[in-house]
Formats: sequence, structure tokens, C-alpha cells
Amino acid sequence: MNKFIEIAGRIGAQRHLVAIRDGFVAIMPLIIVGSLAILINNFPAIGSLDFVGWMNGLFGEGNWQGLGGNIWNGSFAVLGLLVAFSIAYSLAKSYDVDPLSAGLISVASYIILVPVTKDWGLSFAWLGAQGLFVAIILSLLTTELFRILLKTRLTISMPDGVPDGVVRSFQALIPATLILILVGGFQLFMTLAIESSLFEVIFNSIQKPLQGFGDTLPAAIAIAFLNHILWFFGLHGTNIIGAVIEPIYLPLIQQNLEAFQGGTSAYDVPNTVTKPFLDSFVFIGGSGTTLALLFAIFFVIREQKNHPYREVAKLSTPAGLFNINEPVIFGLPIVLNPIMLIPFILVPVTLTIVSYVALSTGLVPKTVAILPWTTPPLISGYLVTGGSWRGIALQVVNLALATAIYVPFVAAGVRAMKKQTEGKMAS
Repeated sequence: MNKFIEIAGRIGAQRHLVAIRDGFVAIMPLIIVGSLAILINNFPAIGSLDFVGWMNGLFGEGNWQGLGGNIWNGSFAVLGLLVAFSIAYSLAKSYDVDPLSAGLISVASYIILVPVTKDWGLSFAWLGAQGLFVAIILSLLTTELFRILLKTRLTISMPDGVPDGVVRSFQALIPATLILILVGGFQLFMTLAIESSLFEVIFNSIQKPLQGFGDTLPAAIAIAFLNHILWFFGLHGTNIIGAVIEPIYLPLIQQNLEAFQGGTSAYDVPNTVTKPFLDSFVFIGGSGTTLALLFAIFFVIREQKNHPYREVAKLSTPAGLFNINEPVIFGLPIVLNPIMLIPFILVPVTLTIVSYVALSTGLVPKTVAILPWTTPPLISGYLVTGGSWRGIALQVVNLALATAIYVPFVAAGVRAMKKQTEGKMAS
């Protein structure tokens, strides 16, 4: 157990994984805005209230939707480019190296490698989510090379009194030149010798197979299990595995969004398992579906108003409604509490299976939007499914099922606490 905690802790603090995680976190506002823009553009009618029809009547058929399309072009459509900058920036900052120069070099290198269209324009197909793996690898490599070149003193020194921005710019000049020459030469080799691009090679050999596996029930169960076993030992499971699953699941939700934007029903978009799938239907109230745990506590402990479990639940419920569950995880506690180990893992795994069956069989629409992770349940279920009441119904069913699973374990915890209290009084 101690060895597992030590290894997981090292992984969670590993510099490059932290940079990847922070890079994705930094661009999350743009991802959410782009997702919501497409959702609004294609929002379904609610009875006689037809928002899309009303807007088309004001601005003409499809004209106003250009606003959402423009927002998409500045967010999801250039996701790879954004990640190339944000990860390089985060990694360079961790080394105390000029992060702006590192980010710009990474972006320039990324653009060099992007295949061009017949009219010599950049292909949007590779600027977006399809280029994520290249963006991650390239941002890490160019930043490491930039750091090494700075250490070799291959820089131009400026006299005292020169503004810091100018000093950093000239310090980065020679390293940037060498890196871009190296990347440009590599791209020339790929074009002449292989007649392909790095994007196509990595996408077909690595990214596409991983995405195919990611959209499966076994992969979703594995993520739910690993996330919660890490949390049980006091490690931030979401952060530790986030750097691994983000590059896999963001392209999947982008494919759903693109299909939804093109007029495909939310029932018929291609992918079932996405990040919103996990956030909205499995991690309700936070990891472990702890909102259901709070409901179970209020159900089991109805008479003892000042019971410690109930006091923790009362303090944790306002935050839990917005998927913030650290108060209950560390206050109950769940961490290293053997009574809570089984339900804390069993609940999310069970909800993963139930939700996957519901979405894959067409009982509930698939996810077509990314929301802020603090979006309360019911609201999130409605929005991520493209405005369907079935998304709300699935969340209600999942909460009821999770509460039922938690109830006997909460009761066992109450009995154990009572025996412990009586033993102390007897002694």
C-alpha cells in the first residue's frame, strides 16, 4: 500500500504530466465557450419555444449562427494549436525558463509541421483535436530543447539597462533559430522521403487506436476505478489521470459536437464515452458520486441531529451541489476509511455501466456539450445531452441507485462509531 501511494504520488507530481494537465486546464474556458456556442446554435425546441427558429426569424435562416461558428473557429477548431502553446508555457514555467518564448517556439514548430492544403493554406483538420498528440509531444520536446540550448550559453547577451523583454527576446533568438531549422528539416524529410506528415503517422498509429479504445465500456470502467482508488489513498485521482485521458476524450467530444453542429441528432452522434459523460453521469457531486452519499447520510441519520456524519453532510451539501466534494472526502472521512472503500469504488463503476447502456442503446441522447465542472446536477444532464429531459432522468436514476448503495455502508459506519463511543465511555 505504501509503495502504491509513493508511486502514484510521484506520477501525480511528475513535471511533464503536470505541464500537460495545466496546459489543458488553461484552455478549458475556451473549450467550454466553443461547446456552448454550438449547443445554442442547435438548441432543440421546447414545446412552442423554438429559440433557433426565433433567431432565424430575426436574422435570416442560419445567419446568426455564424457567431457560434466564429467562436468554434477560435476555440475547438484550433485546439491543437492552443495546447501546443499552453503546455510549453507551463513546462517552461516549471523550469523557470522564459515561458512566453517557449510557447511561441512550440506554436511555430507546430505550424511548420501542419500539412498544407492545395491552395497552400493550413489544414484545419490538423489544427484541431486531431493534432492533440502531436501538440503534446512537440511542446514537451521543443521546450526541453529550448531549456538545454539556453544552458549551453548559445545566447546573445545584452548590456545592462536594456528592458527585460528585449533581453529575453535576444536570449531566445539563437535557440529558436536552431529549433525551427531542426523542425523544418524534419518536415522536409517527412514530405520527400515518406510522403506523409507527422500528424498522419501519429494519428493513425497512436491517437486513433487509443480513441477507439477510449470509447468503450472497459476503458470507462478502468478510468472510474483508477480515479477512485487514488482518491481513497488521499491522492487527487482526477489530476493524476487527467493528463492521460484529456488527449483521448477531448477529440471524442469534438467529433460529437461537429456531428451535432452538422444537424445530426444527439442520439446518433458517434461517441458514447466522453469527458462530459463521466462528469455529468458518473461523478455527480464530485468523484465517488458523493452527493448520493450525503443523501444517504440524511436518510440514515434522521433523529440524531448533531451526529458527526450529519454535521459533515450539512457542511458539505452546498459545495456538493456544485460538484465540490473535498469537505466530505476529507471530513467524513472517505480517505483511508475501510468502511467507505467498497461503495466509493462500487458506485462510480456501477453508474458507468448503467450510463453506458442508457446512452449506447438510445434510451438517453449522447453528450454533445462541455460544461463548467461546477454545473449542478439536473442542469448539467439537460445541457450535455443537447437539451433533453432524458439526461435529467438518467441523473435522477443514478443518484437514487448510488444512494441505495451507500445507505448500508453509512449505517455500518454509524454502528461502528457508536460502538467506539460506548467503548471509550466504558473505559
